[in-house]
Amino acid sequence: AMKLQSPQFQALFTPGLRSVAELFEKKNYELRIAGGAVRDLLSGMTPQDIDFATTATPAEMKEMFTSAGVRLINNKGEKHGTITARLHEENFEITTLRIDVVTDGRHAEVEFTTDWEKDAERRDLTVNSMFLGLDGMLYDFFNGYEDLKNKKIRFVGKASERIQEDYLRILRYFRFYGRIAEKPGDHEPSTLQAIKENAKGLAGISGERIWVELKKILIGNHVNHLVRLMYELDIAEYIGLPLDGNLEEFDRVTKNIQNLCPKPMTVLTSLFKVKDDVTNLDLRLKISKEEKNLGLFLVKHRQELTKAVGTEPLRPYQDFIMDSREANTNSKICELLKYQGEEHLLRELQEWTVPSFPVSGHDLRKMGVSSGKEIGTALQQLREEWKKSGYHMDKEELLSCLKKL
Repeated sequence: AMKLQSPQFQALFTPGLRSVAELFEKKNYELRIAGGAVRDLLSGMTPQDIDFATTATPAEMKEMFTSAGVRLINNKGEKHGTITARLHEENFEITTLRIDVVTDGRHAEVEFTTDWEKDAERRDLTVNSMFLGLDGMLYDFFNGYEDLKNKKIRFVGKASERIQEDYLRILRYFRFYGRIAEKPGDHEPSTLQAIKENAKGLAGISGERIWVELKKILIGNHVNHLVRLMYELDIAEYIGLPLDGNLEEFDRVTKNIQNLCPKPMTVLTSLFKVKDDVTNLDLRLKISKEEKNLGLFLVKHRQELTKAVGTEPLRPYQDFIMDSREANTNSKICELLKYQGEEHLLRELQEWTVPSFPVSGHDLRKMGVSSGKEIGTALQQLREEWKKSGYHMDKEELLSCLKKL
């Protein structure tokens, strides 16, 4: 039996968790850490959020917390068996052990149980199916710890059964593969077969749920390998990707962006050949307006907006930003530079502050230009001169320029 006593594990024992643990102990209900947090702790990471599992039913938990004067937060999780309690400024999400009675590929009807193994059995992947006692004792019914150490991603039990309970698990398989597996291509053939046979099930999953998983895949490891798999296993069409995705461009761009922390949309856009590909993705996945605009921007400008030959390679990008009337052009240009793999220019642009045009209409009136129309024309001409100078000319130089004009 394995007992965890790492600093990350010790650090979980806040006053809040100590109080929760005491309450459960008094009532003889078992309480353990579940799922992803166990996986993170065993990998030596501090978990982002912690889920707890217990043998106590929601009714028993409510009774116990209420009589101890603990505040409960109503997160509508109760019908799935989850109670959220707030102690010492901290929320604790605690879920009763359960068995899926009926599943339709999207959600399940559950029945409560006190059998830890039965609960582990309905979880998706072996690395997510472990429990950790508050004494550090590991409960691992499906060799999740072995798989984690060997960097193997496997479904609990039969892959096809797990997938049919919730088709989104196909994408979760890819996401954790990108997070944990050491090298591309290390899959069990039977798993890939099960994914291929069930790919169509993704058609019934909401776009929002798919997009959450897909974004994480796009910024994880092995993204090139995993997206190619999506095409090979006939998944692409059910999640809004173009059937004739540009895999050569995708190859090129995934190499370009390796250390540049691109947005998920930047990576994905390399598959797209035309604007309609972005629109179709949006129809299927309901991406945000900002994501859609970034995709359209990259498709439109990735070819012709490129660095200049000569001493000022960044100039075309700077000019584009200066001419643009939109607020977030700067961040879109940064994504374009990542897409193009221009690491040095990206750093240069991030250090550049957008200069502000030194002349105003007020200055021109002082010089005797009175009609609004003339002021507009003069400002436009001065802006052009200023741009030619690389935005270096100051107010004096520009105004003396006006006299010549």
